[in-house]
Amino acid sequence: MLAFVVQRQNLKRTNKTRPRLRPGWALVRARMAGICNTDLEILRGYHNFCGTPGHEFVGEVQEVAGVSAAVEKRWIGKRVTGEINIPCHALGFRPLCRFCKRSLTRHCERRKVLGIVAHDGAFAEYLTLPIENLHAIPDSISDEMAVFVEPLAAACEILDQVNIKQFREAAVLGDGKLAQLIARVLRTALPRVVMYGKHSDKLALARRARIETKLVLGDVSDLRRVKDNLALLVEATGSPTGLALAQQMTEPRGTLVLKSTFHGAAPVETWPIVVKELTVVGSRCGRFEKAIALLRSGKVDPRPLIARTFPLHEASAAIMFAQKSGVMKVLLKKEA
Repeated sequence: MLAFVVQRQNLKRTNKTRPRLRPGWALVRARMAGICNTDLEILRGYHNFCGTPGHEFVGEVQEVAGVSAAVEKRWIGKRVTGEINIPCHALGFRPLCRFCKRSLTRHCERRKVLGIVAHDGAFAEYLTLPIENLHAIPDSISDEMAVFVEPLAAACEILDQVNIKQFREAAVLGDGKLAQLIARVLRTALPRVVMYGKHSDKLALARRARIETKLVLGDVSDLRRVKDNLALLVEATGSPTGLALAQQMTEPRGTLVLKSTFHGAAPVETWPIVVKELTVVGSRCGRFEKAIALLRSGKVDPRPLIARTFPLHEASAAIMFAQKSGVMKVLLKKEA
């Protein structure tokens, strides 16, 4: 099969043997995959990953292994997306780790992560996942929408971690792909959401989704002029410098949600967290069911974020394009 692997900070085209299945696993033919900031960070060395990246996908189940005829009939031919964290029981480890015993499978001590940690991802013709990780995509949701389920679920995780009813407004720091989804999700639950960003064209996308925007250029003098204080702020800049501004903008006893992941360290002073008595919440993956429901209802439409779609065989060019300044979501599409 055609696949792309990380090699010396680039994507290299290669041919791989189609992966074999463990019992209880599915072989999925990728229809479409999304390129996100984590994929770009992987090229810079994030998690030292050197396999096939790609964790945002929609595909079609081609084969399942070690299951009943009823389960096989249920899944073969289904259009699906999938949870990216593969827990220890699906990998054959016994006994289960302490987190899996508590049903915290996203934090499994021995987990693999699709396209990120020790398991090949969706920048290929085929991928494998445990059947339990799969979610069927309703016919009313197009491939272009379904490919956003994973990052949209990550945005929805905030609603599970924070009692949103305690707040009347929220701010999102950052105007990139994930920040845009977060703002849209928060807007379904709050009357006012403000996005702070450095790119006027990206902020215009947010305004079309009924999100207020403020332009912040990002230099030191401009940051000092930001006097806004909010009770709920989500840091999603994808930058090491975003945390300092986020602490500055969160009011005393406020809640600061951290979403950025990047390769390297962030320079940070912790005293504002202590002095202002901030609640700091790390936030990662979320429930796919909630994301699929939002897409199905039409409350969130991510398609305006799509900048360009490349055929899979041009994945190397696609990821170079995705790294250009101002580019939003870039997709890979498997040719018919």
